[in-house]
Amino acid sequence: MSKSKRQLSVGRPTMMDVAAAAGVSQATVSLVLSGTKGARLADATRGRVLEAAQALGYRFVRRGTKAVPGGQSTIVFVADETSTDPWMSLAFEGARDKALEYGINVLMAVSHGDADVETNIVAGLGKLPILGLIYGTILTRLVQIPVALADRRIVLVNCYDEHREHHSVLPGDLLGGRTATEHLLLYGRRRIGFINGQQGVDAARDRLKGYKQALASNDIAFDPALVRPGNWEPSSGYEMTLELMALDNPPDAIFCANDMMAVGCFDALKQLGAIVPDDVAVIGFDDRNIAQYMHPPLSTLVLPLYEMGRTAAELLIDAAGGLHTTPSRIKVECELIARGSTARRRLDDAEATVAAR
Repeated sequence: MSKSKRQLSVGRPTMMDVAAAAGVSQATVSLVLSGTKGARLADATRGRVLEAAQALGYRFVRRGTKAVPGGQSTIVFVADETSTDPWMSLAFEGARDKALEYGINVLMAVSHGDADVETNIVAGLGKLPILGLIYGTILTRLVQIPVALADRRIVLVNCYDEHREHHSVLPGDLLGGRTATEHLLLYGRRRIGFINGQQGVDAARDRLKGYKQALASNDIAFDPALVRPGNWEPSSGYEMTLELMALDNPPDAIFCANDMMAVGCFDALKQLGAIVPDDVAVIGFDDRNIAQYMHPPLSTLVLPLYEMGRTAAELLIDAAGGLHTTPSRIKVECELIARGSTARRRLDDAEATVAAR
């Protein structure tokens, strides 16, 4: 086990020390060491965390029988949408599972982003023993908390407030974009196309930043011709792949900013007679259920909404129990899931050096 990239804490090792040594987030360390069921983490990640904890002598202390803080037994999860994508349902499940460890119930209400509906939700809570609210959005974005909710204890999931008045739990999209691109580079790809999502959306912006960072770190010049705008739907993945492959110097890999665009990318490559991954490697993002059933199965990154929901509930419960901390924006790691769509033989160090030239 290599030493942490930062100085370890003086005295007894902390969860932060384990996270730094393993190269993962504190949320990931907590999920691994607590044996959380339902968390989608790669075996290699679990192994790194356990190895780091053992090497540092870190002992995970379970809280034993968990009491409901102040007799408050209900968390209300307010989501803007649950039907178009599974993200808020996953976050709700994570929050519910964490809260149940304390005997706390979690109720979900869907507002469709309507402030009046959100006000009515709070008014309808009556005399319920409310511990606090989790406020979640289907797209990662800036939000304004309605006045009726502002005086409540709140943790934000997949969104953030302008003045950092509340804790927010967000996906590590920038690092995820970098990880996806570096994965392709590791397998010898040097001309990597990128099909981005809807313009102006935080996830699209950050995943593109990660893509650019990975290229720069590997001394590969950014080529704007290799970046195409998408809209998160298979149709744009299909159309933009045809455009990329029509270039005089087409890509040998394509990073789609979500799995649904990767579905369209697969269709376009099949139409062109290109074989995945022999001719063109493809990686997606989000780890939707369809990814594992594509032919070949799609390499992708997990959008960690379940873990984000658990983290949000823990922050809320800690605050209710008297642990007052400065509101922060917590980024949860987007785990790489490597499958057949990128599985060309990995280059050794000598070959990678030659290929880079």
